[in-house]
Amino acid sequence: MTVVKHIVSMNDGRLERKARYFLLNHMLVVLLLLLVIVTAVVEPNSLSIGNITSILRRFGAPAFIALGLTFAIITGFIDLSIPGIVNFSAVLAIYLINPLGQVGALVVVLIFGLAAGMINGLLIIKSGGTTQAEGLFITFGMSQVWSAAAMLLSQGKTQQLRWCDRSYSLFTFLGSYKIGFVPIAMVVFVMVLILLNLLQKRTFAGRCMCLVGGNKTVARLSGIHVDRTILSAFMICGLMTVIGAVMLVGRVTTASPTVGSGFDTNAILAVVVGGTSLAGGKGNVFGTMLGVFLVILLANSMNLLGVSTHMQNVMNGAVLLLAIWADGRKTSQLK
Repeated sequence: MTVVKHIVSMNDGRLERKARYFLLNHMLVVLLLLLVIVTAVVEPNSLSIGNITSILRRFGAPAFIALGLTFAIITGFIDLSIPGIVNFSAVLAIYLINPLGQVGALVVVLIFGLAAGMINGLLIIKSGGTTQAEGLFITFGMSQVWSAAAMLLSQGKTQQLRWCDRSYSLFTFLGSYKIGFVPIAMVVFVMVLILLNLLQKRTFAGRCMCLVGGNKTVARLSGIHVDRTILSAFMICGLMTVIGAVMLVGRVTTASPTVGSGFDTNAILAVVVGGTSLAGGKGNVFGTMLGVFLVILLANSMNLLGVSTHMQNVMNGAVLLLAIWADGRKTSQLK
């Protein structure tokens, strides 16, 4: 009997460890399933085709922006210039349609995204800012610069696509067109997600970002070009932010000089909840995708349940603090 009890206790211990391991490594999936089930029970309309389409449409801009931010955070920095870049690129896109046409406008704003990311990276590198705090101040300052530029370009007024004399169908196609109930923005996102995952996991540049985020000194001593890696991460972040802004303009067909407000905090929330370490060196784009889903589903659920905007902000803040606490716990356990 003693031997049998010992075997049973060993099996129970293994099952407990397996269950704990599954929960720790698939917590986000579990939370998503719980959120869907609870919302469906309380509000059955949450599973309607209309609501699912609404969720997928809202997925566009935040998802692209969060994907780009993932690379900056993996490299050991947080990019707070996101609101300013969204503000300026959205206004610039509509402003350039008349003189350049929709294709020309799209190309210019994409180049602007790369340039904005490059400026962030160069300012951090040339100022000797190797810590996350220095990066925060530099990128926050650039956000103010781009927001002011958006205000000047738009003269403080909301711009609308319908005011353009030339065709803007490319923007509305990217932001509003659907294949069945799946928005084209979602299709583009999946393709970009696969490419960025290959970049991170299968290329030397992607591995360098993780190494630089883990320890810049060790990475430099190992022969990695740290400055070039930081520059690449911020350029990816800038480009993805502009793509998100283009999707947003195509969906809402307007652009105000403050349209990017709040995108930085939501992106940080999605990236951290998705498992990317704020300390740098660890993370993946698929985790970020799940993080974006959780953030959007949470907002959708609270809207369906009639939760006020202020309380939604409180909930988002609580989720972010919980994710940061959990990330800190995991980081301290690894040391």
